[in-house]
Amino acid sequence: MKQKNPGMIRKLAGSVREYKKQAILTPVLMMGEVACECIIPLITKNLINGIQDGCAMSEIVRDGVLLILMAFVSLGFGAVAAKFCATAASGFAKNLRHDLFYKIQDFSFANIDKFSTASLVTRLTTDVNNVQMAFMLIIRTAVRAPLMLIFASVMATVVGKKLALIFVGVIPFLAFCLGFIVYKAMPRFRAVFKKYDAVNNSVQENVKGIRVVKSFVREEYEKEKFGRASDDIRKDFTAAERIVACNAPVMQFSMYISMLLISFFAAKLVVSSGGTYLNVGTLSSMLTYSMQLLMSLMMLSMIFVMVTLAVASAKRIAEVLDEVNSLTEPENPVTEVADGSVDFDNVSFKYSQKAERDALSDIDLHIASGQTVGVIGGTGSGKTTLIQLISRLYDVTEGSVKVGGVDVREYSLNALRDQVSVVLQKNVLFSGTIKENLRWGDPDASDEELKAACRAACADEFIESFPDRYDTYIEQGGANVSGGQKQRLCIARALLKRPKILILDDSTSAVDTQTDAKIRKAFREAIPGTTKIIIAQRISSVQDADLIVVMDNGRIDAVGAHDALLASNEIYREVYYSQNKAGDDNA
Repeated sequence: MKQKNPGMIRKLAGSVREYKKQAILTPVLMMGEVACECIIPLITKNLINGIQDGCAMSEIVRDGVLLILMAFVSLGFGAVAAKFCATAASGFAKNLRHDLFYKIQDFSFANIDKFSTASLVTRLTTDVNNVQMAFMLIIRTAVRAPLMLIFASVMATVVGKKLALIFVGVIPFLAFCLGFIVYKAMPRFRAVFKKYDAVNNSVQENVKGIRVVKSFVREEYEKEKFGRASDDIRKDFTAAERIVACNAPVMQFSMYISMLLISFFAAKLVVSSGGTYLNVGTLSSMLTYSMQLLMSLMMLSMIFVMVTLAVASAKRIAEVLDEVNSLTEPENPVTEVADGSVDFDNVSFKYSQKAERDALSDIDLHIASGQTVGVIGGTGSGKTTLIQLISRLYDVTEGSVKVGGVDVREYSLNALRDQVSVVLQKNVLFSGTIKENLRWGDPDASDEELKAACRAACADEFIESFPDRYDTYIEQGGANVSGGQKQRLCIARALLKRPKILILDDSTSAVDTQTDAKIRKAFREAIPGTTKIIIAQRISSVQDADLIVVMDNGRIDAVGAHDALLASNEIYREVYYSQNKAGDDNA
C-alpha cells in the first residue's frame, strides 16, 4: 500500500495465498491491453495518412481489419483481466477476514481489552472492504495507468516529437497537486475510522440493550447519541472529501490545457511546415496519445484517493495481525491436569503495566481438590479477577497460580481450560438449538449426557415444558429465554466438560434461592470430586461451602467456614445480617 511500510505490505500480502495466480495474471493481461491500445492510434495514423495520400482500397481494408482485430484483442485482455482481478480481490478479502478472525480467536483477555469490540468489528468489515477495493485497483488500474503513461509518453514523443515537451510541464504540476491532496486528506481519513468505532459501539450497545432502552423510554436519547456520532463522521468525511474533490478540477484543468496547447502548436506546425513536419494522421494520433496519457493520470489520481483511504484501514488491520498474544505456550507444555487443587502463592496482578494500582495484592490461598469454596465481597473487590487467573485468562504480575500442583503457565492452554470450566458473570448463549448450545461443553455428548447435565443444573424442568424440548431454537444471545433459564443452561454446558474445577461467577444470581439450593445439592451428588468455586452475592449460596473467601479491595480479608467467619469477620457478618434481617436465618 505504502512503500515506506514494507512490513505492513508483506503482512497483508500473505492473505493472497491461493489467489496469487490470478493476482499475477491480472497485471500481465493489463500489459497486453495497454500495448494493444497504444498500437491502435499508430494504425489510425497510417490509415489517415494513407487516405490523404490516395492509397489503394486494399490498404485501407487491411488497416481497418487490423484496427478491428486490435480492438477485439484489447477487449479480450481487459475482460479476462477483470475476471481474474475480481476473483483475486474477493479471495484476498475473504482470506484477510479469515486471518483477522482467527487471530482474534487466539487473543487473550488482555489483547481483547486493548482493542474495543466495536473497533474489531470495524476492522473486520469496513477496513477490509477498503483494503479490498485498493487491492483491486493496485493489481489492475495501478498497473494499467503507469504502463499507459509510459507507453503513451514514448509513442507521443516518437510521433509528435517536440509537441511531447508539453507534457514535461503538465505532469510535474499534476504530480505535485496530487501529492498535496493526499498529504492533506490522510490525517482526516485516519480520524474517521476512530469515529466509525464509536458509531459501531453505539449501535452494538443499543441493539444488545434494547429491552433496557425501551423499559426506560430512552429511545430519543439513544437516537440523539447515535445522531451525534454519525454527524461527527459526516463532518470528518466532508472535510476529507472536500480536499479530495480538488482532484477532479486539477485533472480537468491539466487535461484541457494540454489539449489546447497541443492543438495550438500542432496546427501551427502543420501550417508552417506544409504538412512535412506534422501531418493530419500524426496530429490525430498525437491527440489520442495525449488523451490516453492524461486519462492514465486521472486513473492514478483515483488510485491515490482510494489508497489514501485504504492505507489508514490497512494500518488498523496490521495492528491486529501484528498483535502478540500476551499468553504464550511453553516449549514443552504439560497436557494432563492431575487434580482440581488450586494454589495462589503471593499473587499480585494488574490489568496493564500502565495501571497505577494492583487489581489483586498479596493473594495466598490454597484449595484442596474436591472442595467447595465460596467467594464473596463487594463490587470491585477482585472476585472475578481472582478466578480468571485460574484458567489463565490473564497471567499474574507477581507470584504464581498452580492447578494440580503445576504452575498454570506450564500447561497447554487447551489442556488447562478443558479441565477448568468457567460460567462467567455475563452468560452467553449462541443462536441455535438447546442441544447445539449444550454441546459447546462436549461436541460428542449423547442425549442422555445432555439430560443428566441439565438435571444437575435444574434446567430439565423448563426444557421439558418447551414444545420442541431440547430442539428448541435459542435466539441470538438467548433473547427468548429468561435470565435464570439462561444461567442454568450455561451451567449445564459447563458440566458437560466434566472438569476437575468448576467456577461459577455469580452464575445463579437470576435463579430463586430454592433452585439455587437444588443446584448446589446436585453438585454435591453428581460431581463430588470436582473442585467447585462459587462467587456469589448471597450468603445462602456459599454458607455450606468448605471454605469461604472474603475479598476486599483486591485482597483476601478472611478465609474460613461460615460459623467462624460469622463470629470473627466484620465484612462477612455485616453482609450476612443485612441479608438475613439481624440474624434471622431464613436463607
